[in-house]
Amino acid sequence: MTHHPHRSPRSDAGAEAPDGRRTALPRRLAALRGAGRPARPLDARAISALAANPGCRRRALLDGAGVDKAALAQALGAPAPFGQSQFAFARGHAFESRLTADNGAALVALLRERMGGDVPEPEDVAVPDLSADGPAGRAERTRLALAEADRAAAEGRWTLLAHPMLELDVGGSPVHLEPDAVTVAPDGRRTVVEIKSFPILDGSADPAKVGAAARQAAVYALALARMGGAVDERALLVCPKDFSNQPTAAAMDLRRQVAAVRRQLDRLTRVEEIAGAVPDGVSFDPDLPAGELAAAVATVPAAYDPQCLAGCELAFHCRGQARSAGEVTTLGRGARGELGGLATVRSALDAARGLAGDPADPAVTALRRAARLRAEALAEAPGHGCEADAGAGGVPGARAAGPAVPEGAAWG
Repeated sequence: MTHHPHRSPRSDAGAEAPDGRRTALPRRLAALRGAGRPARPLDARAISALAANPGCRRRALLDGAGVDKAALAQALGAPAPFGQSQFAFARGHAFESRLTADNGAALVALLRERMGGDVPEPEDVAVPDLSADGPAGRAERTRLALAEADRAAAEGRWTLLAHPMLELDVGGSPVHLEPDAVTVAPDGRRTVVEIKSFPILDGSADPAKVGAAARQAAVYALALARMGGAVDERALLVCPKDFSNQPTAAAMDLRRQVAAVRRQLDRLTRVEEIAGAVPDGVSFDPDLPAGELAAAVATVPAAYDPQCLAGCELAFHCRGQARSAGEVTTLGRGARGELGGLATVRSALDAARGLAGDPADPAVTALRRAARLRAEALAEAPGHGCEADAGAGGVPGARAAGPAVPEGAAWG
């Protein structure tokens, strides 16, 4: 992907694009957001969720346009229970402030404890000022600070960058990202530091939360690598120890996550292409009537998956649409992959009953065999006859009047 260090986060893709296109796309995205609505910037959490489902054009466009998906979901009547309590936020902020005090000596000590090497004295750790005007200014200041850190590393000194600003190209648009910290060791190696408020209890933590932290750190590591320099294949996860406010740390191997994020980001359809397919006049302004807003969202195809429920504000709305259409996507990626070209639950049931489907299709063959095996097993079980299934291809519960499970049943 092409890196554009001096662009705003919502500038359009392609350095060779004519001036008209460079200005047309931001205007188009602003119109999609709604008049006067500021762009909501992407963060590493959103990018990792977007990269996990690169086929979802709906999320790619809404994120690329900077639409507030939480407000959009609320206006559609399907809000997602995301967010952090004020207590948890304050506790996390206090925990992070403790780690970055005294030139980040505690943070660097944890890093060396987990990664190996000598622990530097606080006065041997440089903590440059990264303040600047706007995200673009902060990104440029971070670039200069990294160059200064490389010179300090040559002199055997450590550098701690607290809340640096990185850039990453996502779907053709540069996005600004802010990790908790980045350290530069005397050997020039740059390490991403993720500070989280969930505890590490007896040396272990919630696998789902650790996995999410690793994916976010991978996004930061990828952005850091594209700025040049050697990036550590591991990140440092810092959390409270047990139920105290004492910090502890663990190293996270990011190689698999970085490779996955890079591969998925490369597959993302460019925002310009998706926006070009949306009819003129469509807007995702949450102030619009719910019916008009739902029709606008429906103009952009989604790729719903049950995993979306953990990371996308529109997941409940998309799940409702998928259920209403009887899409097999509500059953999860595994079932969707096994069913091949059978896109709906109805078509899968009809294929299992022998009412539809190509017999040469491996998915149809497997469904019919599974239906026969289940019918035979139920026929042999005491008190479980399949008389009711006689006219329905041997599929239990499928009577001539129709399937036992209605088209809009609660799948996924």
